[in-house]
Amino acid sequence: MKKLFLTVGILFLFFSISLAQSDEPFARFPAISPDGSTIAFSYQGDIWTVPAEGGRAWRLTLHEAYEAYPEWSQGGNQIAFTSDRHGNDDVFVMDQNGSQIKRLTYHSTDDELTGWTPGNSVIFTSNRLFNQVEWEPEIHTVGAEGGTPDRFFDSFGMMAEMSPDGRFLVFVRGYNKEFRKRYRGSANKDIWLYDLENESYHQLTDFKGNDMYPTFTDSRTLYFLSERNGAHNIHKVKINDDASPNYSPIAVTDFKDDGIRYFDIDDQEQRIVYERKTGLFTLDPQEGNSNRLPLDVTQDQRFYNIEQKTFTEDAQEFDVSPSGEWLAFVIEGEIFVKHNDPSKQRSVKVTDHPYRDRDVAFLNDSTLIFASDRNGQYDLFSIQPSQKDTNDLFESLQFETKQLTDTEMGERNPVVSPHGKKVAFNRGRGQLVVSKVSGRDNLGEETILVDNGWAEASDVAWSPDNEWLAYSMPDLDFNHEIYIHPADNSKEPVNISKHPRPDTDPVWSPDGSKVAFLSNRNNGDDDVWFAWLNKRDWQRTKLDWDKSKNPKVVSPEDTVGVNVSIDFDGLYKRLHQVTSMPGDESNIAISQDGQTFYFVGDDADEDIYKAKWDGSQISALTDQGVDPNDLRLNTDLNSLYFMQGGGKIGRYDLEKNSLEQLPYRASMKINHNKQREQIFEEAWRKLNVNFYDPNFHGQDWTALKKHYKPWALKTSTDRDFQDVVNMMLGELNASHMGFYGSDRAETQETRTGLIGAEVEPTSNGVRVVRVVPNSPADREMSTLNVGDTITAVGGQQVAEVDNYYSLLSDRVDTPTLLQVQNSDGENREVVIEPTDNLSDQLYNEWVEKRKELTEKYSNGKLGYIHVEGMNWPSFERFERELVATGEDKEGIVIDVRYNGGGWTTDYLLTVLKYRQHAYTIPRGATDNLSKNKTNFREHYPFGERLPLSSWTKHSITLANQNSYSNAEIFSHAYKQLDLGTLVGEPTFGAVISTGGAGLMGGSYVRLPFRGWFVKNTDNNMDRVPAVPDIKVINPPDYRSGEDKQLKRAVNELLGQIDSD
Repeated sequence: MKKLFLTVGILFLFFSISLAQSDEPFARFPAISPDGSTIAFSYQGDIWTVPAEGGRAWRLTLHEAYEAYPEWSQGGNQIAFTSDRHGNDDVFVMDQNGSQIKRLTYHSTDDELTGWTPGNSVIFTSNRLFNQVEWEPEIHTVGAEGGTPDRFFDSFGMMAEMSPDGRFLVFVRGYNKEFRKRYRGSANKDIWLYDLENESYHQLTDFKGNDMYPTFTDSRTLYFLSERNGAHNIHKVKINDDASPNYSPIAVTDFKDDGIRYFDIDDQEQRIVYERKTGLFTLDPQEGNSNRLPLDVTQDQRFYNIEQKTFTEDAQEFDVSPSGEWLAFVIEGEIFVKHNDPSKQRSVKVTDHPYRDRDVAFLNDSTLIFASDRNGQYDLFSIQPSQKDTNDLFESLQFETKQLTDTEMGERNPVVSPHGKKVAFNRGRGQLVVSKVSGRDNLGEETILVDNGWAEASDVAWSPDNEWLAYSMPDLDFNHEIYIHPADNSKEPVNISKHPRPDTDPVWSPDGSKVAFLSNRNNGDDDVWFAWLNKRDWQRTKLDWDKSKNPKVVSPEDTVGVNVSIDFDGLYKRLHQVTSMPGDESNIAISQDGQTFYFVGDDADEDIYKAKWDGSQISALTDQGVDPNDLRLNTDLNSLYFMQGGGKIGRYDLEKNSLEQLPYRASMKINHNKQREQIFEEAWRKLNVNFYDPNFHGQDWTALKKHYKPWALKTSTDRDFQDVVNMMLGELNASHMGFYGSDRAETQETRTGLIGAEVEPTSNGVRVVRVVPNSPADREMSTLNVGDTITAVGGQQVAEVDNYYSLLSDRVDTPTLLQVQNSDGENREVVIEPTDNLSDQLYNEWVEKRKELTEKYSNGKLGYIHVEGMNWPSFERFERELVATGEDKEGIVIDVRYNGGGWTTDYLLTVLKYRQHAYTIPRGATDNLSKNKTNFREHYPFGERLPLSSWTKHSITLANQNSYSNAEIFSHAYKQLDLGTLVGEPTFGAVISTGGAGLMGGSYVRLPFRGWFVKNTDNNMDRVPAVPDIKVINPPDYRSGEDKQLKRAVNELLGQIDSD
């Protein structure tokens, strides 16, 4: 048998190589009819069918939406599929010839089709009201003829299918992404069986990697994909009547690389169809013969490749010319120039190619400098008019583009000095370079100011006298500080902020007296601070400044000859806080005389504010929530320019005190195929220079680009392109990664009104089986009760429509009349106002149940706190709950299960690590201090004396496979620091600090840039999870049964308390 599989593998390899360069379409998600005669698949985002031997394919659906995952009914006369026609994935069904398309689900969550039941219902997964904190979805069914869906059972899973005899439901548990390769951990995908006859759950596979996409042929034969032999291959297993496997899974295919992504098999086990590389293949499992499925498809695309488009928003950046006459801005990697005039919208495109130009800056009024990846990496270029008789970028019809830098590392972020004779820019990862401008636009002599190899200087700003640079840079503890550095590198950089909290975004005052910056050093948010550069000014501030009645008036001309004088001795001590508003301040600009600070505040909405340097006279310049960013003064220092949300450009005239829009019309042609190529290349480059492991987890990153790029360029939809990029990223076997593409499709956007009542269908409507606490259905004026039947919504009878949820479509925040019948047959009217989100209510319902169980299991001795996320709101809740639920308790259970991470581990640890060193007793607490003082040993003014709360009693922590990222750091630390016992399942194994980068077309790629290691063991937390001291696995239906992990933790902690 092994020999046969090897032969099959060689055959697969032969066909893959021989057809790799063919024109076969990149078809996906094949499904074969039960009789094995016809194959359905997705291509160009539509559903097609083709004879099982291949040939002419017929398009069954034609829609802008993405339609995939076709599934044949057991009789073979219908095909169900998933489509996002209404803005999210819904389930549809149609006849096998594409007629009679019918929508089956009406809910604004994603519904993913997975299979059929013998009773002609479809099975799908969804996140509705049963899922409270769990990461896997619910499983539902709905009749192919329509109706209201019904939740299948009290468990969670995905990829569900039912055996032909209806005895077993097979499903998959585990949140690890399908494209992440070689992952071995507790979040891997395992296959489970639910026995409908005995109402019991059985784990069928326990391989530490992914087992997924199970499918039945007969009622006791199961095929599935598994990575247990290296690549994803098809495996087969027989099932006994008691739901146990008859034998260990047998490999049906034996690929060593480029495994199978998706497959299906007919009922007779005569033909397997699968998706691999860039096409579909068929395999005779008996003979081992594999062939690429030939597809003859019409090649007309749903979208034009070349799109002519005019933009009036979506600019990503801008710059103002030195004279103030022109604006340059960037859209979709092209540079445009327009008059700096609200009445003139026309713009001129000065670049024309499919790559990405960015970081635009005026070198002078007729020359732009920018970064471009047109040669395969980012280099600096200039552009200027080349038409005779004009020196005007806006008027010229011809342009000369010149490459200014050409190194192996690449350059970005040019910052032009005020006099236009120097340019500072970043090179590679860690260099800050200053280059002199020679001639009109040449970069000459270079001075390297910083070269640390791992972190770049950011927020670079020139002093008004062109002699100094200020910038922000992190140290190896990743604390950002503000540095001042002479542009000629004649002195070492000086740290002027010196604080363990981040300091960023330096800005020089035009008069040369101050450097302002943002600091997180108090209040828990970013405030505006500045440093007095001259000691005399600082001393005058302390003694004389308030006596000054007539501040000196400074004109723009006065700032041209500014000589910046800096007293470096003790400079970090000469700091002054300007703002302390609620929320974060950002985007600093300073007036001509250095007296007035402008900034963006988000007290309520994001608007522009101003304040005097001493923090007085704070006022809002705008109050419409203009959402400004990238705020800066123009050269004349009389207007504030900024970007707005949505990519619009605006300015605030400081002389007229008026807000103006600077509208534009920017026309261009977008070559989407070329744009995809640029996006792929840039995503690869971003990981190439930023991925935390320079060895790429043992993978050849360059070879992977060569391997996957042809696949990506062959895809027929944006979503397929996204999948291929993620396949490449998945080769690195790392967490916190992902590529998120855009989608050109314009589909309907509908929102389901949520009332907080879980229902099941009945003959005259839907019966309420659960009411979510504090939801609209639990309010005094709109109460629904378990057992009530909703018979009508908004005057429409539920029994007369296909789906109850269709009646709640687009009723968010809209008073809606319900006709309700109680369990005694009495009718009433209920006016309810649906909401669009119940996540908080569902979360709180789960937490309150855990509190109730802890109270029950511990007989009232222990408190319970769930940490929802490692973020500030969750930490504030944690502090509050220490008192609210921990008061008078002997210990607490800390639960970080289903915690997606964040950054507050050390706050939690500080609370838990505190050791009391004294106690206090106020007058009146006892009449005999000497005799009774020891009764007060547990009392201390914690809230008065400690920066955070504290817990000095016993604790225990719960974690599971969905404790992720910073929740895992906490779990590791809780064990390593001996704070208590860790109970549950090993954590995900997913700890990397991640950033991200915006790409063309609205795409985005996450960038894991910093690895994390356990100090005691040196283990990489992204590969090694936090392993509990006591391992306990919760059953799939723990919600309706017993929370075994919580109960075990309670018993353990009670035992520890009793033994002390």
